[in-house]
Amino acid sequence: MKSVVLMAASLALLGGASAGAAEVSPEMLAEGKAVFTETAVPNCGICHTLADAGTAGMIGPVLDDLKPDTARVEKAVTSGVGVMPAYAETLSADEIEAVARYVATSSGGE
Repeated sequence: MKSVVLMAASLALLGGASAGAAEVSPEMLAEGKAVFTETAVPNCGICHTLADAGTAGMIGPVLDDLKPDTARVEKAVTSGVGVMPAYAETLSADEIEAVARYVATSSGGE
């Protein structure tokens, strides 16, 4: 997680990150990673590969390659996409925001 925070801070200093990415706190990234790897049922890593999370799912897209932004992740997590279930009934709005910001930041989408 430390590398994600340092990457976001470095990009912000260089002008390469959006304002949203620069505002992501280490606590929110930690919460988002926990939602990705543990809280969500089924957890995101079962289907998705994300290097920062140490996951190697084989069903959904490789998030490191897709590099989705926060809005795209929030929409997918909230409503579901294809075979991916919707999590609006099982995760809070804060958990959805945290996982969306975590995925976007750690994959390089923001």
